[in-house]
Amino acid sequence: MTVAALLKQKPYNVVIVRPKDRVFDVVHGLAKHKIGVAVVMEGSSLVGIISERDVMRGLDDKGSELLDVTVDQHMIRDVWTCSPRTTVDQAIALMTKGRFRHLPVMDEGKLLGVISIRDLLNAAVAKQAVDVSSLRGYVAGAYARV
Repeated sequence: MTVAALLKQKPYNVVIVRPKDRVFDVVHGLAKHKIGVAVVMEGSSLVGIISERDVMRGLDDKGSELLDVTVDQHMIRDVWTCSPRTTVDQAIALMTKGRFRHLPVMDEGKLLGVISIRDLLNAAVAKQAVDVSSLRGYVAGAYARV
């Protein structure tokens, strides 16, 4: 299964902020949409990402003053992305290697969406359920040769 297939199964629920927005705007957007990451765009270019974990770490470091800091002072700039042609297994490997839970999906410089580790694990579990069902049928003789 590819990332494109995953994106078709989920709503386009992406919080987009600008580098000069306040971290408060990120918190508001994440809470409103009940998601864990916002992408930072400058025009049509992806320039960063900021997650709920980044905000929590910042609050621990700066306290409530963080809410008035601009996003560009606290965002992750070196953002890993994938394409719609990336497989679920490849995306899981990227997230495992990079130790992050969200992956923007880009195609020819355009943001198509964001997938989460939950999206990927749900797809992997669904595939395993199909595989197990097929194997049970095979073992039980459902594929008997005529």
